[in-house]
Amino acid sequence: MPRTFLIDTDTASDDAVALIMALRAPDVRVAAITTVAGNVDVQQATRNALYTAELCGANVAVYSGAEKPLLRAYTNATWFHGRDGLGDHNYPAPHRSHETLHAVDAIIETVEANRGLVVVTLGPLTNLALALAKKPTIAAKVGRCVVMGGAPCCEGNVTPAAEYNIWVDPEAARVVMLSGLPVELIGWQLSRGDAVLNGEDIGQIQEFQTPLGRFAVECNSHARQAYKVQTGEDGISLPDPIAMCVALDPSVGTEWSEDYVDVETQSELTRGMTVVDRLNVAEDQRNRVVWEPVLRTGRKSKVCWKIDIQRWKETLFSALR
Repeated sequence: MPRTFLIDTDTASDDAVALIMALRAPDVRVAAITTVAGNVDVQQATRNALYTAELCGANVAVYSGAEKPLLRAYTNATWFHGRDGLGDHNYPAPHRSHETLHAVDAIIETVEANRGLVVVTLGPLTNLALALAKKPTIAAKVGRCVVMGGAPCCEGNVTPAAEYNIWVDPEAARVVMLSGLPVELIGWQLSRGDAVLNGEDIGQIQEFQTPLGRFAVECNSHARQAYKVQTGEDGISLPDPIAMCVALDPSVGTEWSEDYVDVETQSELTRGMTVVDRLNVAEDQRNRVVWEPVLRTGRKSKVCWKIDIQRWKETLFSALR
């Protein structure tokens, strides 16, 4: 029996590659793709998801969701991914339209109908937070919740303290972290260093001479330039596909811990920071009052600290051949 995935995405260049990985996985059935405002507005994210699914020959249902964060003004990331989120290469409009059901209701219905499914989030957590607010009991029916987000114990990619997906809607992220969902946090830092696709990796993908390989490299062209400006590293950084790789095969994550995790929502300096109790001091007397909402859930999150770089890249190459 194939595993069932539900993917929530703000479909831009790295999201598109992650969708390809899931839609091409032979042992996975993607029951639904839901879209949210993030890298690009939700209408563009929906268009990009539909286009990517068509490239894969997949007839998966796509549902459009939240147009803005729960409480904050919406801030996109087109400076990184391009105006259309896919590097501004003027891809044609998809042939299919999205479903009429709102993404929040689609999440609830999909979880209810597929107990034990894997939820993979690739963007801000607005849709999932709204679904949990509407039907809290779905948390207990999810088998795994793989969250691409956060920068645990390291610098962020949008502020010194925070990664974009969490920063853009920190209140939603906090709802998810406190919901009792079995969260697996795949932070932005895992897509840096040796995990970046270097020139040799990119050349190897281009040698496949496949439509999906060409698209994966091309749609990330703007992001490659922005990443070099941001970090000084030359190559294609793919945080969402790394999260998808771990969703497909958890053993690609080679170092994990289980910790209480909270999200900062009050400070502008550290807005969206994923605060990880890595030394297990949240229950100490000096911290207990502040950490009480997290402690009350009785559930720790799994945090991934290292991945098998070779297996990550092999999994990606397999999807793009």
